[in-house]
Amino acid sequence: MRTLAAVRGFPPAVRLLLINQLGVNTGFYLLIPYLATHLTDDLGMSATVVGLVLGLRNLSQQGLFLIGGSAADRLGARGVIIAGCGLRTLGCALFALGDELPVLIAASVLSGLAGALFNPAVRTYVAQESGDRRAEAFALFNVFATAGALLGPLLGSLLLFGGFRAAALTAAGAFALLTVAQAAVLPARAVPRPTGSLLRDWREVAGNRRFMAFALAMVGMYGMESQLYLLLPHAAGRATGWAGAVGLLFAAGTLANLLFQLRLTRRLSARGGGRGRWIAAGLAVSALGFVPPMLVAGSAGEPPARLLPVLAGTLLLHLGLMAAQPFVMELIPSFGRAELTGTFYGLFYAVSGAATAGAGAGVGWAMDTAARTGPAWLPYACCTALGLTSAAAVARLHLRRSLPATAADAPAAPASQDHDPDLRPDVESAAPHTDPHPLSETR
Repeated sequence: MRTLAAVRGFPPAVRLLLINQLGVNTGFYLLIPYLATHLTDDLGMSATVVGLVLGLRNLSQQGLFLIGGSAADRLGARGVIIAGCGLRTLGCALFALGDELPVLIAASVLSGLAGALFNPAVRTYVAQESGDRRAEAFALFNVFATAGALLGPLLGSLLLFGGFRAAALTAAGAFALLTVAQAAVLPARAVPRPTGSLLRDWREVAGNRRFMAFALAMVGMYGMESQLYLLLPHAAGRATGWAGAVGLLFAAGTLANLLFQLRLTRRLSARGGGRGRWIAAGLAVSALGFVPPMLVAGSAGEPPARLLPVLAGTLLLHLGLMAAQPFVMELIPSFGRAELTGTFYGLFYAVSGAATAGAGAGVGWAMDTAARTGPAWLPYACCTALGLTSAAAVARLHLRRSLPATAADAPAAPASQDHDPDLRPDVESAAPHTDPHPLSETR
């Protein structure tokens, strides 16, 4: 009830996008987790071809995040959101109707492009419409996204009784309905005329040293989050010998998110002290989440008892992410001009996508090394080190006054003259946007 009351306090456009995120994640997760099985078992494709199809989806999404963010700034977030959802409808329909490799590749590329357009644009819209309640809006965004990520696989497992095409067509239908709802309900806003070239925008954002330092410091968050799908499920399976144990981890994490995300964000917001403080603390808690499974890695014991440390670590990881993520999303637009909000989100997601890929490869290497030579604790230690390094980097930026103040924070003290000039805030990006006639699309 508290969550529903909080949702009602936001403008209709934000409420629609919260529901939209529930639908988007439900549609995505009822299909994508089962795609590899469909390609191998149903279509008889080799692992190499399956890897190609899935890799092209990831590449087309992560490689085009910056394009999607810039499109939201220059064309308007509303239109880009609708286009992204429409492309995802087409991609899911192609997965349902096509068995030939060229069709499947086209479906993967369209699905990835849809994510590259949709993700930065929807966050741009939420950030600009939620005003000084930005952190709370992104906390609710996480709640709805997590609920969709839980409902999707459950619905997908039921639909698969009717075959993969039934699941894919259901996903396409869901995305089609969301596209129509967005076109009908999202307000149309005036889009400002660009004042420079696209390359100039990219140079401005990439040349913002405070922002780039923050984006690089945050790679640990997404690297650790990706282990919810790699290392921790592997640990649960090894601890119990039961594939269904992975479902317990997802269910526990989802329940924790639904129950505590909004409360935690509100509590930390009320305490103040700067967003960097809570982001660093959240990263440290997430890093410590890998310690319990590390302590029992490779040890003997009864399966239920061995699962408990993995479950405890998963909950700690979720708790840290719940503390950090809304404030990260809140801070990103504050690094520069409001007219470049989408571009800032797009570049941030491009960096985080590369971090996720790098962390997956690194942890995979550590898991293979542990399997060959015996140090079962190695991959967990790598994740803990990654998280603590990111926490220390964010804490350093916070202490050096290199993070922008938000509307909920007290004005940040000016940077001392002996600070690193690469991280010293410039007047334009540090000052609040006070244009009495803002042209931003969603203002």
